[in-house]
Amino acid sequence: MLSERKPLPQVHAIQVIVMTSLDIRAALERHWAASDASDFETEHEIYRDDAILDYPQSGERIRGRRQIQFSRAAQPNKKRFNVKRILGIDDLWMTELVLTYDGQPSYVVSIMEFHAGQVAHETQYFGDAFEPGPSRAQWVEPMG
Repeated sequence: MLSERKPLPQVHAIQVIVMTSLDIRAALERHWAASDASDFETEHEIYRDDAILDYPQSGERIRGRRQIQFSRAAQPNKKRFNVKRILGIDDLWMTELVLTYDGQPSYVVSIMEFHAGQVAHETQYFGDAFEPGPSRAQWVEPMG
């Protein structure tokens, strides 16, 4: 005679967030488009609540998504973001862009470290334009 089967105990699954490279690229594209549109809410959705933003040239560190957002919203400059390329793999991504403040371009590299699908740490490096060196003129061509 077959015995009655007892129901198996319930198993509670742990939800794991796995972001593919395509997901992260799409999140970065949304982030930079929102940055260009001054959409501060959408721009900062990419950051963890405890994110860190470093500006090595000025020696500044900002802790926390809201503090990062408030510091950017407080800047009076008119900003434009022109993304040149986005490269990355796994949890480490780099964006190369031209950030124009009130018509003055600055060349920027943003390095973002992702944890659980959001930015945990970003470092932004800024470089101003400079005149080409005449000593290397015979070997260079202008960039588009």
